[in-house]
Amino acid sequence: MITFKNKHITIFQSPIYQTNSSVIETDDMILVVDPTTLPHEVVKIRDYVTRVRKDLPVYLFFTHSDWDHILGYNGIGEAKCIGAERMITREDKEQILAQITSFDDQYYLVRDYEVRYPHIDYVVNRDGQQLKIGNTTMTFYASTGHTDDSLFATIEPAGILLSGDYLSDIEFPYIYHSSHDYENTLNKVEDILLNHSPGLLVPGHGNLAEDCQEILRRKSASLAYIHELRSSLEEEDEERADMLLHGWRFPKVMGEFHKGNMALIREELQNAKR
Repeated sequence: MITFKNKHITIFQSPIYQTNSSVIETDDMILVVDPTTLPHEVVKIRDYVTRVRKDLPVYLFFTHSDWDHILGYNGIGEAKCIGAERMITREDKEQILAQITSFDDQYYLVRDYEVRYPHIDYVVNRDGQQLKIGNTTMTFYASTGHTDDSLFATIEPAGILLSGDYLSDIEFPYIYHSSHDYENTLNKVEDILLNHSPGLLVPGHGNLAEDCQEILRRKSASLAYIHELRSSLEEEDEERADMLLHGWRFPKVMGEFHKGNMALIREELQNAKR
């Protein structure tokens, strides 16, 4: 499962959606990010945390509440949880848990822990909010658009940027909440890079980036997708919109997400005319 490791971070990647789970080690704490996906993978992450934690406190950070990012909650052991305020107030928690149950049922998966929705101990409700543990500083930024409870986080002095389901090299934007919010989130990236100078980007899915130019390239590609999709739908040119799928791997499943994006942006355009 381990696809990357340095003195600060170990990346566990599941073959399911190439989903990344991170274990970040500092002198002050252990931070586990979005532990997932298959039962034995969660066990491997838990075992690793047990080996390296010593007497350090363990924190769980959830970049957002999509089912594939929260299903390892309660499977890692005792930890304080960090997440957006909207994760607490959302009203569809049971639907999210039902998605996990459906996934496990479909593949006859048995877990050694009870699947539950995360209890958030440290609530993030503003841009630039910080959590300091010793000499480790986590800085959080709202990243709405994909969902309404998404967060970016930087970890210093480790030089890590956690982007959740943004800035992936294997996915175009999956927009569940708002295309305009998604654009606003992407437009924060350059300032985050200037203010924090991260040396490593960890997206929720796909490959890491160790170069700011690659991060900015991903940002530009995501913005271009949104702008072109909106423009083609304004002109009612669905064939042009579907051209945006060309070149992406896994076209069957991505076609479904693309259709979802089209439906959401069409609704936004209709609402703008009212």
